[in-house]
Amino acid sequence: MTDAAIQLLVGTTKGAFVVEGDAGRTQWSVRGPYCDGWPVNHMVGDPRTGTIWAGGGGEWSGAGVWRSADGGHSWEVTKLTTGQVDEWAANDPDFAAMVGWEEGGAPFGDQFGQVWSLVRVGDRLYAGTKPAMLLVSDDDGRTWETVKGLTDHPSREEWGPGAAGLTLHTIVADPEDPDRMWVGISAAGVFVTTDGGVTWERCNDLADPAEGGGASHPAGPSDGQVGMCVHHVEHAGGDVLYQQNHYGVWRSDDAGGTWHGIGEGLPSTFGFPLWTHPRDERTLWTLPLNGDMEGRYPPDASAAVWRSRDGGTTWEAQREGLPQESCYFTVLRQAMTGDRRDPAGVYFGTNTGSVFASTDEGETWVEVARHLPTVLSVDVLEPAPAAAAGS
Repeated sequence: MTDAAIQLLVGTTKGAFVVEGDAGRTQWSVRGPYCDGWPVNHMVGDPRTGTIWAGGGGEWSGAGVWRSADGGHSWEVTKLTTGQVDEWAANDPDFAAMVGWEEGGAPFGDQFGQVWSLVRVGDRLYAGTKPAMLLVSDDDGRTWETVKGLTDHPSREEWGPGAAGLTLHTIVADPEDPDRMWVGISAAGVFVTTDGGVTWERCNDLADPAEGGGASHPAGPSDGQVGMCVHHVEHAGGDVLYQQNHYGVWRSDDAGGTWHGIGEGLPSTFGFPLWTHPRDERTLWTLPLNGDMEGRYPPDASAAVWRSRDGGTTWEAQREGLPQESCYFTVLRQAMTGDRRDPAGVYFGTNTGSVFASTDEGETWVEVARHLPTVLSVDVLEPAPAAAAGS
């Protein structure tokens, strides 16, 4: 592990960055970019070992997963699909030699263009892609195989793309039961497995079908369904889940079996990110935007993170330290997270290249990084708690 007390793993359109904080979360430094400047959609770390993974790619490079075993200082890539660079190299030996290209280095051919999400579950690593597939690795991301139970789901022909394509952008595991996981796919909805990915069930039903009667947007709830354009999913503990989708914030108390709206009191039904408190299933944060067709920036161009302490019954705006005038940034679906300290830290990144941090659960905010490329994701890596003496 690095000597930093806490690391923010920041994926951007121009590579991976590590924002390091001291024990008091008051002093921060930025290093990067890493991963050869690839677009990095998501980063995760293993607190036991300090290993970091970064998933991304694009039309030029193809898709892949980068891995660092030294706290993000050096990286190696496992390339999964081909890109334009492979086409060039295959037809130009001099170019191939210059970039160190080797034939046959992309086991999935051209099946997908990007890795969009990563999660560590026990000793396994999962990755979500665009177009939507779920992959799993049993050797720290060096080799991968398809989770066919989801990829070959009977509803597959019904899956439609969102504005960003058919993307598996969220993978959520139950820390008490590694065989239970949820994924979010735009725009196919939420799926759950209770047998480690062998079988999957689609879980998008409204708790009250009448709740879908007043939606004014085609992505809103209808026909007894919560709306398939899910933007982010969080597991709060037990059977409690939250999701921010294209049309509101929703809660499930039965592991995703049914959903009910909890957006009353928020200034907008539209937003991307969501994060839940590590120890209190009734506390969550979201960052509403003014609407998908109105510019996708904070309402009235005044930034606020909204917190609920009662499971979404009521909401309060948290603004101190955030720009209150002429604020036109967007916060994307994987760009909000938090730590497990007391009080919990909350963090988010913007498409204008800033990272904001709160060490008092959102009461006040500080900009801890600026002028980065467009921030696509923010995650936290903290050292694992030391084992108790004699354990």
